[in-house]
Amino acid sequence: MVKKIFLTLCLLATINIHAQINKQKDNRLEWFEKAKLGIFIHWGYYGVNGITESWSMYHKRISHADYLAQGKEFTASNYNPDAWLDLFEKVGAKYVVLTTKHHDGVALWDTKYSTLSTVKHAAAKKDLLTPFVKAVRKKNMKLGLYYSLCDWSHPDYKPVTFERIKTTNKFYPQKGQQKLSPWERFVKFNFDQLEELNAYKPDLYWFDGDWEHKAEEWKSAEIKQSLLKSNPQVIVNSRLNEYGDYKTPEQGVPIVRPEGAWEFCMTMNDNWGYFPSDTNYKPISQIVRTFVEVISTGGNLLLNIGPKPDGSIAPEQVERLEALGKWIQKHKTAVYDSEAGLPYGHFFGPTMLSHDHKKIYLCLFDAPKNYIQLKGIQTKVKSIKVLGSGENLSFERNGGAAWNNIPGILRISVPSENSLDPYVTVLEVELEDKLVLYRGHGNAVELNM
Repeated sequence: MVKKIFLTLCLLATINIHAQINKQKDNRLEWFEKAKLGIFIHWGYYGVNGITESWSMYHKRISHADYLAQGKEFTASNYNPDAWLDLFEKVGAKYVVLTTKHHDGVALWDTKYSTLSTVKHAAAKKDLLTPFVKAVRKKNMKLGLYYSLCDWSHPDYKPVTFERIKTTNKFYPQKGQQKLSPWERFVKFNFDQLEELNAYKPDLYWFDGDWEHKAEEWKSAEIKQSLLKSNPQVIVNSRLNEYGDYKTPEQGVPIVRPEGAWEFCMTMNDNWGYFPSDTNYKPISQIVRTFVEVISTGGNLLLNIGPKPDGSIAPEQVERLEALGKWIQKHKTAVYDSEAGLPYGHFFGPTMLSHDHKKIYLCLFDAPKNYIQLKGIQTKVKSIKVLGSGENLSFERNGGAAWNNIPGILRISVPSENSLDPYVTVLEVELEDKLVLYRGHGNAVELNM
């Protein structure tokens, strides 16, 4: 009996610890789950020749030497982080993520552990991260730092698919580390650089490249522990093996909503970095619709830009950011004061719910014909209007059996042409009380009135 009591107490203690961890995780993610929009920034040497970031070496489209030689023209001469943040604020972004170091190993800050940085190796000859962080903090936005776990320029890192330059070891001082194995030296290098980045107190770490090694090799658990020790509120994306806090699908909007917190990261054209020959930009309508699809299923859109080597942002990217920002401003109550919408089947289009569940936001991708249909809403509707124009729409219930709690169909009149948004029209359905949904299977009505 005593043994059973002891085991029960141990089990309860374990459950309590896990509950505390989950509660802490929920608290850390609270801002993230309300953010809706973040800006991803891929900025590096690769923009000089307009080639794929790091992967152009991996696929042997350019030699390691020629890739690094791009640093001679990476000037950051027109870099104005305050102007960047003014633009991001105007768009409505709540967080930003900057590539501090991609797989190529080039650091955007003055790291002590490598001379392969924009301070010591590039024509820019300056720290690009510190002024960026200051600009972010001025706007009270959340700061995200991208960091690649792999470093294909580091002499101790394996595997690599290309031949590194013979002098690459000169970039990475290793004094006093002779007794360590090559992999131990590399892991220490990662920890050392992350300790430097921790000084910026980021709100979010966006790791990448975890697929190249197992968690035990990266020491992913220890990385997560060290980050939380430095900042107990920091959150981590899903690319730290199994130690992430939220999921990060990219380029293809998930068909099935990911479980838990998530973001969808997407390029504006087909490339992450500045790629002037890539003119295949997504139309504004697609970007706005993607944003709506993502937030309607409880995620954030992390929309990417790739600044030029001089630090300016291409006009095609500015145009799309500003257009998205105008749409968000017009529909901000549906964006920021909302959460994931109705389950599938109630409305054939994206929806959002207000936090108090007294408003439903219906998103129309195209001009409707005849009427708009909403099903399974048991709560009485107070009013329906078009956000932006304020046009009130008439509505009526059709069918159903109210006495049997079967609400039938809510038929809503079509907005006037002037009220339709060129990208996505949003209707606000205001309820008289908290939303109650009919989720029945359509059984026979056994009592008619």
